[in-house]
Formats: sequence, structure tokens, C-alpha cells
Amino acid sequence: MSDDIFLEDFDDTFADGDELAAEETLFKEVHLIADKGQSPIRIDKFLIDHLANTSRNKIQQAADAGAIAVNGKIVKSNYKVKPCDSIVITMNTPVYDNSIVAEDIPLDIVYEDDDLMVVNKPAGLVVHPGCGNTHGTLINAVAWHLRNNKNFDANDPQVGLVHRIDKNTSGLLVVAKTAAAKAHLGMQFFKKTTKRTYNAVVWGTLKEDTGTIVGNITRNPRNRLQMCVSNDDAIGKYAVTHYKVLERLSYVSLVECNLETGRTHQIRVHMKHIGHILFNDDVYGGDEILKGTNFSKYSQFVRNCFKICPRQALHAKTLGFIHPSTGEMMFFDSELPADFSELLESWRRYSQASASFNQ
Repeated sequence: MSDDIFLEDFDDTFADGDELAAEETLFKEVHLIADKGQSPIRIDKFLIDHLANTSRNKIQQAADAGAIAVNGKIVKSNYKVKPCDSIVITMNTPVYDNSIVAEDIPLDIVYEDDDLMVVNKPAGLVVHPGCGNTHGTLINAVAWHLRNNKNFDANDPQVGLVHRIDKNTSGLLVVAKTAAAKAHLGMQFFKKTTKRTYNAVVWGTLKEDTGTIVGNITRNPRNRLQMCVSNDDAIGKYAVTHYKVLERLSYVSLVECNLETGRTHQIRVHMKHIGHILFNDDVYGGDEILKGTNFSKYSQFVRNCFKICPRQALHAKTLGFIHPSTGEMMFFDSELPADFSELLESWRRYSQASASFNQ
């Protein structure tokens, strides 16, 4: 019987602390093919027999979340497996073995109920303990906030963060308080039905007002801290980013990015791929003066902008999903953080002054 296991990232950014050294997968997709001589058996029993380190409870949760498919169709746990059936089950998997300790760290909570929390993460805060970051993370703060909730264990991989954003990216994240909520929300991310937009300041002037970037993303073989777009369709993970230009400001542009898929560094890699590196992205070269004049005053202006926003100019602005209990469509929007807003205002003033000078 085939027992190939495929792991797939379902969210865009994992670069916490030691960047890609800490990359992990929150959900895994397991593919199984039943033998030609397979006798009829309930699929939950079949999966228990063929998957190591799992439980009937986890399999039942996957079935309840619509995460078990046979021959391309969602099935319930009482489905009887037939010979040569092609079975796919999506399950959440542990991220780290590090023990998570509750720490009193301020949280900007946008929304909270018995099932979930939506948090607005500041730039500079790592989301989860990993290589080089064993404490002081967002999930340590969540553990403190929920320390009196007997049903929430921050060390249980079946609850907690559903997706991630980079340490130096700001914006909205959803945290599941229950296993059922995490399974439901995780499946929405996996099936790409969530609604997410990011705002980014990028180098250069984009010719088109809107566009779509398609390109498989893989690790850069020449730089372990970077991802890159593969020229070979058989290498890397399929990724799609839609963008819209919101403002053109002399030598930079404010763009809105909509993620159709979620891959590590997706926006950062895709924008570099089309020649528009994120402003002050030190991993991908955006912390150099890539566009503009040779005048010393301009160079000083850009260096001041780097100080104003000392990280890649990327903010997870909106987040939409279906509530796991009520079925209601939830949508959240966040204000641009102070450093991002001040950066934009600086470029607006520069752009207006340049336009006046050239008249």
C-alpha cells in the first residue's frame, strides 16, 4: 500500500528569529492508497491502523471538519474503504517541542469569544518559540492572557496559532481556543477560503494598476535565509499573489496584496520577482537605495525613511473567515501602525515637493 506523506505550508510567513531555520508546517496532508485486496472497513478504523502517532479523536475531528476525502469527495468517519480508494486526510501536527511558558506581554486584542481571538501583532514580535527565540513571543503572551482558561493549553498543538506572519511584519492573526475551532479555521486556510490583504511599500513604480504574480516558491539554494521563485514548475510550492497599486510616490509605491495561497515569504519573494522589492527588507535587498537620484539630500532622505520604518514595510491589514461555531462571516480591518504611516507621509511630502519643483 502507498503511504506517501506530503507536507504543505498553508500560511505565508514563518521567519521567526533565525528566519528560515525555524520554518515548520502547522498542517500536514497525508495521502494513502488502499490495497487492491482491501476488505470493507470504516475509514476511521482504517486510518487508525495506518497512521502512526495519532488517535481516534484526532481522526474524528478531521472528519467533522470535512478534512477526509476519498477519490476527491469529502466523507464521514463511517465511510467504508474499498479496494484502491485514494484517501487524503489533513491533520494539524505539532510545531515545536519547546515548552511554552505564560509571560505577561501586552496584547492588542481586536476580537475575542469562547472559540477564538483576533490579535493585532506589532512588528518585532516573534509569533512562536523557535530556534533562537525561546520566550517573549506572541504565543507566550496568549498563554498568559488565557492562563485561567482550563480548556486552553498553550503546549497543545490542537489549539493556538492557526497561521503566522514574520517577526518584522505587523498585522492581524487569529488564535484558536479550542481544537474544533483550530481544525475548522485551519481547513479554511488550507482551502484558501479566508480573505486576507496586506499593505506594502515597494521600491519602484509599477506600470499596471493591478496584476497577478504566479510562481512556485522554494528555498534559495544560494542563501539559506531567502526563498525564491523557481524556474522549474516541478520545484517548489505553487503560489499566487494578486496586487493593486494604491499610491505611486515618486520612487516607491504603496500596494495592496491579496494572497490566493500562503507560502513562506510569499509577498516578499513575489514582489522581488517582478522587480519591486519591499522597502527596507534587509533579507531581500530592500534596505539599499534601489531607485531615485544621486543627490546627497535624497540619499539622506531615504536613510531617514529607513530609520522611521526599521523593518520591511509590510502589514497584514485585513482578515476574514467563517466563524467555526456560528457560521457567520467575520471580517477585521486594522489601522496601519505608526512607523508604516509615518513612512508613507514622508514619501508623500517628498513626492509633492518633487512634483512642485518640476512644474
